[in-house]
Amino acid sequence: MILQFNRHEIAPGIASLEIKGNVHCGPECVRLEKEVDLLIQDNMTQVVFDLKYVTHMDSAAIGSVVRCHSKLKSAGGGLRLASAQPMIAHSLSITKVDKIVPLFAGVSEAVATFRPATA
Repeated sequence: MILQFNRHEIAPGIASLEIKGNVHCGPECVRLEKEVDLLIQDNMTQVVFDLKYVTHMDSAAIGSVVRCHSKLKSAGGGLRLASAQPMIAHSLSITKVDKIVPLFAGVSEAVATFRPATA
């Protein structure tokens, strides 16, 4: 399956990025990081990766998640992960990435942890 992204603006500065397909080293990782760059350009720096349709992530993809977290944090925001399949959640746990980028059961739970944007 070709990697697909669906962006959903939830509130000012907050977005979820629904990811569909497999995320592997190479072009998919580059595309994921490019999507985050575009979100930052659009002033959406509090982002939830909705992983419910991701069936596989290799170690390079997990590294990309950490880089996306760093980019968003540098932009004054943050990254949350939501709805990961059991195998993906296990990979995030054994690599301890879930200690850096919090993992939630669903998007709404993840969004609730963000602070509202200040005007």
